[in-house]
Amino acid sequence: MSDADITLIVLGVAIVAFISNRFPVEIVAIAVSVALYATGVVTARDVFAGFGDPVIAFIAALFVVSASLEASGVTAWLSGVLSRLAGDSRMRAGLALLLLAAVLSALITINGAAAALLPVVVATALRLGVAPSRMLIPFAFACSAGSLLTLSGSPVNVIVDEAFRTEGGGGFGYFEYAAIGAPLVVVTVVIVLALGPRLLPSRGDAPGSQGRSAPAHRHRMTGSRGYRLEISPSSDLVDRRAREVVTEPLQLVGVQDRAHVAVSDNHRLRVGDSLVVTGPDDAARTLGAQTQTVVRALDAAGPDELARRDEGLLEAVVPPRSDWVGRRVFPGMTVTDGVEVVSVSRRGSDRGARSTDLVQGDAVLLHGGWDALSAFGDMQLLLVDDPEELRGTPTSLAPTAPRAIFIVVAMIVVLATGLVPASVTALVAAAATVLLRVLTPERAMRAMPIQTIILIGALIPLSLAVQSTGAADKIAGPVVDLVQGRSPYLVLLVLFVLTAALGQFISNAATVLIVIPIALATAAEVHMSIAPVLMTVTVAGAASLLTPIATPANLIIMAPGGLSLRRLLAAGWGGDAGLARGIAGTDPAHLAGVRDGAPQSNTDRTPVAVPSGTATGVRC
Repeated sequence: MSDADITLIVLGVAIVAFISNRFPVEIVAIAVSVALYATGVVTARDVFAGFGDPVIAFIAALFVVSASLEASGVTAWLSGVLSRLAGDSRMRAGLALLLLAAVLSALITINGAAAALLPVVVATALRLGVAPSRMLIPFAFACSAGSLLTLSGSPVNVIVDEAFRTEGGGGFGYFEYAAIGAPLVVVTVVIVLALGPRLLPSRGDAPGSQGRSAPAHRHRMTGSRGYRLEISPSSDLVDRRAREVVTEPLQLVGVQDRAHVAVSDNHRLRVGDSLVVTGPDDAARTLGAQTQTVVRALDAAGPDELARRDEGLLEAVVPPRSDWVGRRVFPGMTVTDGVEVVSVSRRGSDRGARSTDLVQGDAVLLHGGWDALSAFGDMQLLLVDDPEELRGTPTSLAPTAPRAIFIVVAMIVVLATGLVPASVTALVAAAATVLLRVLTPERAMRAMPIQTIILIGALIPLSLAVQSTGAADKIAGPVVDLVQGRSPYLVLLVLFVLTAALGQFISNAATVLIVIPIALATAAEVHMSIAPVLMTVTVAGAASLLTPIATPANLIIMAPGGLSLRRLLAAGWGGDAGLARGIAGTDPAHLAGVRDGAPQSNTDRTPVAVPSGTATGVRC
């Protein structure tokens, strides 16, 4: 059996494994390289050559630079500007969200833009009274279109550019992709705004996981202003029953003793106990003055004001068999020193200003210092977000923002001029984020997409084998026979359909690595320039829009939008698919899916930070 035949068999098995979605994609990619080595198609040096490719360094560095914008509050600031510009107009809000998604995707990759803007999109939808799916699906499509505006928009762009340079071409300019990307963004915006209200699903709200940067969007703050009445030694409320001292127009929310335990309203108050009430400010102040009780107004600010560098918001879910099952909590109570309950959600609905006996699946939003919040990971609660990640994600411009913006602008300028190799430019920019203290070394390391790096590095040997063994020529043969003597546009159409069809079910990075040698062989046979052929592969790689697992943006919106494969297909073809119930406040086992903005295997059930969707492997 020839090397070409072996390569084709390995390729076929790999495609089946990718489509089956039963194994993590990085494991499949590694198995492919090992299989090629075991059969003698590639050498041991070839197996590891992919990890030394400049593409790997470029992609890893881009994610670090993207993380610097988030860590310095630039993305949050842009989100706030967008919210103010949109106002209460659905049309204006939709237009602003789509354009911002496209621009951010071009600058910080589709992955970074989708993860950063997700909570903003959901919050905007809830504020406007729009089903989240009506904004999330267009948002995902805009991210995909925007990734074609610049070289840094997607790992696919980087892979294709490197292939062009390897074949002796000059590579694509940093903004050269925009010749196709800009019209696609315009068409996407026009279609969504014109046809979206009729085609997009809308059957309810799906308050699922909405991003690590804004956990408060999964809860609604209590409507009335709350006050905590703290019983001091001089208070006249000592030894009185709580229900006897709170009268109209005040309402009693709950009572807790000095040990942070909620007690009944028949409890006789002691020094150190606290009451939480809601009602008019003057009534609460008057009661405090008359009874010599300390009155403290509870925070009524929104999540942006509550989240700061030294304190913030954290959502925790009550798992089965937890000691928290049956525990009574209420908004405004302190569960430990320095940590108070903001709200309680059950099955996605806020419980309001009242006491709640927790059950499995309830979600509690906590506010306090980051050190105190981090301790809740050891308290039999599932933390929906990683406190260390939230701690480093300000909700407004941080002092490091000017440095982060300077780094990004400088990187773009150098990339656009082409004076320095792209991989070197990106590496210098990534190093600058650490040297200028925009990112800590630990956070920079976490920002690197390990799955994406392994996937691409392990599949590069397959791509080279397809080309060097003649396997590409065998696949290209039928394509050449079909288009021989016909319009070159037919060649581009066939390659587009092949790439786009494959990309609906496997990683679009894996897709282009497989298709590139086939496309190059076809171009050589029909004597076409490789530039339009490779650009066609790039655009087709970004056209994976019909399934939730096709692109990072689709994956990230899947859970918050209540979408499934059938629903997203129906939405893409104009069906009224509706919305599934969100995952927040339901089965805690569903809360394992994505870490650090990268989708993980659905076999990984570790209860950690969950900004979005579930699927086997990363789509890049």
